[in-house]
Amino acid sequence: MITVPYINVVATGQNIDRMRIAAGFSVKDMQAVFGFATPQAIYKWIHGTSLPTIDNLVILAAILGVTMDDIVVVDIPARRCG
Repeated sequence: MITVPYINVVATGQNIDRMRIAAGFSVKDMQAVFGFATPQAIYKWIHGTSLPTIDNLVILAAILGVTMDDIVVVDIPARRCG
């Protein structure tokens, strides 16, 4: 049996929001950095309804001055698979 970890999307969103605020970025600032027409993608990350793509995660880590591992919250479920 193996334990399969998963990304906790809500906790990851909370991390993004906390780190964004600590770095002094508004959602509008981040929208401009990513070149998004609307801030909806960033709000989805913050609210835990979606995750940034890998390329956006790389950019996010760079602008926040952290690693991708610092942003993504990985949990291990109580049950095992296999």
